[in-house]
Amino acid sequence: MLKVHRCVRPVGLKSPSVNAVVTSVFMPIARRFSTSQIAPAHARFAQWIDAMTGKLNTSGLETKWKVRWAEIKALEKQQKRTDSGASTGLSADDIERLFYVLVMFPYPSGVLHMGHVRVYTISDTISRFYKMSGKHVIHPMGWDAFGLPAENAAIERGIAPDAWTASNIDIMKEQLARILADFDWDRELATCDPSYYKWTQYIFTRLFEHGMVYRKEAVVNWDPIDQTVLANEQVDKNGRSWRSGAVVEQRKLNQWFAKITDYADDLLRDLEPLDWPEHVKSMQASWIGRSEGAEFAFALDLPTQCSEAQSISVFTSRPDTLFGVSYLAIAADHPLVSSAHLPKDRAEEVLQYAQQVSASQTAGSDRTQSTRTGVFTGLYVKHPLDLNRLVPVYVAGYVLSGYGTGAVMGVPAHDVRDYEFSQANGLSVLPPVVEPQPNSDAQSLEAPVFTGEGILRRIPENGPYGGMSSAQAAKEIIKVAAERGVGKHAVNYRLRDWLLSRQRYWGAPVPIIHCPSCGAVPVPESDLPVQLPSGIEISGRGGSPLARATEWVNCKCPKCSGAAKRDTDTLDTFVDSSWYFLRYADPHNTRQPFDALCASAVVPVDIYIGGVEHAILHLLYSRFISKFLWQTQSFGYQAIESLGTVSEAVKDAIRKKECGSAVNGEPFKRLLTQGMVHGLTYKDPSTGRFLKPDEVVVDKDSGKLRIKLTNELPAKSYEKMSKSKYNGVDPNETVDKFGADATRLHMLYLAPPQDTLEWDTQSIVGMQRWINRVGRLVDSACDTPPTQSIEKALDSRQQWSKEARETFRQTNITIQRATEALTSTFAFNTAIAALIELSNYLGTVADRKHPTFAHGLMCLIKMLSPMAPSVGEELWEIVHKSGYPQAIASHCATRNGTDNASVFAERWPKVDETALKQQNVTIAVQVNGKVRFRLEDIEADQSQEDLIQAACEHAQAKKWLFDLGSGKLKDIRKAIHVPNKIINIIV
Repeated sequence: MLKVHRCVRPVGLKSPSVNAVVTSVFMPIARRFSTSQIAPAHARFAQWIDAMTGKLNTSGLETKWKVRWAEIKALEKQQKRTDSGASTGLSADDIERLFYVLVMFPYPSGVLHMGHVRVYTISDTISRFYKMSGKHVIHPMGWDAFGLPAENAAIERGIAPDAWTASNIDIMKEQLARILADFDWDRELATCDPSYYKWTQYIFTRLFEHGMVYRKEAVVNWDPIDQTVLANEQVDKNGRSWRSGAVVEQRKLNQWFAKITDYADDLLRDLEPLDWPEHVKSMQASWIGRSEGAEFAFALDLPTQCSEAQSISVFTSRPDTLFGVSYLAIAADHPLVSSAHLPKDRAEEVLQYAQQVSASQTAGSDRTQSTRTGVFTGLYVKHPLDLNRLVPVYVAGYVLSGYGTGAVMGVPAHDVRDYEFSQANGLSVLPPVVEPQPNSDAQSLEAPVFTGEGILRRIPENGPYGGMSSAQAAKEIIKVAAERGVGKHAVNYRLRDWLLSRQRYWGAPVPIIHCPSCGAVPVPESDLPVQLPSGIEISGRGGSPLARATEWVNCKCPKCSGAAKRDTDTLDTFVDSSWYFLRYADPHNTRQPFDALCASAVVPVDIYIGGVEHAILHLLYSRFISKFLWQTQSFGYQAIESLGTVSEAVKDAIRKKECGSAVNGEPFKRLLTQGMVHGLTYKDPSTGRFLKPDEVVVDKDSGKLRIKLTNELPAKSYEKMSKSKYNGVDPNETVDKFGADATRLHMLYLAPPQDTLEWDTQSIVGMQRWINRVGRLVDSACDTPPTQSIEKALDSRQQWSKEARETFRQTNITIQRATEALTSTFAFNTAIAALIELSNYLGTVADRKHPTFAHGLMCLIKMLSPMAPSVGEELWEIVHKSGYPQAIASHCATRNGTDNASVFAERWPKVDETALKQQNVTIAVQVNGKVRFRLEDIEADQSQEDLIQAACEHAQAKKWLFDLGSGKLKDIRKAIHVPNKIINIIV
């Protein structure tokens, strides 16, 4: 049991900045290196490579540039405008140049794993690229700091949640610095900081005022021993509490909900224009689950005394199957499932079954059998269009009260689940009422279930609708049902309203006061934030910890000043993360969540990067909150249209942003979802037991891996990293051993970001060797500086040698491939492969004084830098200081002339489209399928006729294409031409 006290240092924005950490930690280390290690004016990359081992001194190199970057940041901070939140501080040009790169903020667990390394390497690479492309990039970082893990850690470790969280944030910030991630730490936030959750609570009160949140009873997981509510993740697969081991019960508590269903159509419609992966849009659409159909009222045959129980309302997406109804199924907690409504002879059995179903529907329980179990209620209903037909009513485990009306039609002939239920419960089943269209490929009626649409059969059950198509019959059936008052057209959604309440301590308190006279009253803005109370006990038992903070709970009603009580629930952490991207735009605003113009200038986010596991709930809730705030004019064009302080040019720039691919308050224009990182996993093939790394050894004779104890070959696979599988990789150890740059390059090279990455530490040495090769290439090039800039050289392009033209072409091909990878496909592996090819080619160039070589070399360094920052910076500094002034002048339009200038202040190279075309090529000439000679250095893209003519004029043509006796050209029957490669002449 833990008593919580207020942490001495607030977390989040009050913690030391990374720049301060870097300066204080690494500056003394940097001073310990000799002047030669800190790269003097004419240094070479070789100084960082150990002559004996060939290993790069990554620690010294990275330390140097961390210190340098901190100095540059400090200088930029002094020069930057100080008022980040003023509406008048943004111009139209500023807005057009803004580019928002957002990575999903992490939970501060205190441990950076390889999944973190992957996603932050991706976002950092994209951010650095767009900075070099001339954009004003926003690349913030913060902490999704509320939640159950901190509360559990508080109980287990005896440390306050805020202190534990603050410590973890500091650790993870240092870890992020180790992988050379460049974030806007001035925008840092933490959701558990009162300065942040004040505005989370404010947004809740706005929702309340607009009628978008409400309170009702809802089912929760209840631990009967600890007397507390459990989160889904606290219930094991057997339906037992993770702490007490008790069988978890389902209980109803008053809970807060947000009316996200009011936005269902908007959320579905606005998915289409988004530049998101199709599978993510499909997942969102499926979760919203729009179904069009009809709602029918089945009147109870023996109406009960309760007036609201005169009929059962049922939604169906297949009105054409209405005459095939064999039974109705209702949820276990349907209003009819009570002793007041059930026949006395059935009540006990039905209520007992309903209790069993509720118990089986805990989060961790196996519900595979729920589609088949059920019990007859003893009740019957009348068919809405055939009052003489009675339909039995069952309670079924597969029906959920939260979906639709809590009751469904059972049509066994046309639904697989209904068929299985009817078979398991011995129901009599009506024959099929719909048959396939004539000459269709649909299944025949010989199968037990026909699920498709077709033609209504001409049978008595279908009455006048026999012979109609499913679509026509559905319209007619709904029309007649509406006329009789027993049905109507309806749209149903799978999406349920968002449950906001949590019965925990470590979360933002719900800002509501309950007054006996006034009811639920929102806390006034002037009294926000409602801070978490200190000095209370957290034990994980006995219900909500906040309910035991008596002094905190008891308060006065803001309306009538009478005695009242605070709400003791905290908000779902998804509420905290549903608007953080807006707060980043104006993180230090104390008057409002964010300035309307600041938020409008950056939202929608240009690219949002994160795990596909968040493809449904987090994205859906963020879209909902963003749309609500946009519609209530907290940001967006409508919010700033009437502001007299905003120029028309700025308004036009905002309007232009809203006319893009993200509309109607959509928060994320483009989405990049990265796959998981899997680790190499070893198993004992006999037992299936996971093996620790030290249990596997390399056989000296065969070189194969074997299990140390049994000498068997282990089973190898790549699986999700976890402690239990002994396949985790510590990023700190990897960076220590191989360096951050090689780790980043390897991470980007192994797989496209959308794919699962199989982490293989052994092959990372390939990236180390490549870095060293590029370093040696730069060193050797510095001995032969170029004679003029590339711009001047272009004026005499016609006089270039063949090698110079090819060097320029290879460079521009690489620029094209790398730019496409960083703006369109995000195939970073393709970009790195292109850079490797360019470096290999440059290594073969003979004339290194020609400006095309210098141009290629400096483009290579620039394009390498976003992915390998410290190596890129060092190489750029070397060429800058080593005799490349003429060539550098053409590359350094933004350079300020100081030694502290960074490669990231340079412009990303642009493609010269005219250079992509091959000028001259060598064509292999085949005669009857065999290469006989070559046409060397001829003009590219020649026609087949011109190539045949050139071949006939070649010195070797007499031997292969002419008749030796007569000297005449042989009869050419046909030719096969592969442009710029081969001409095969058949004679």
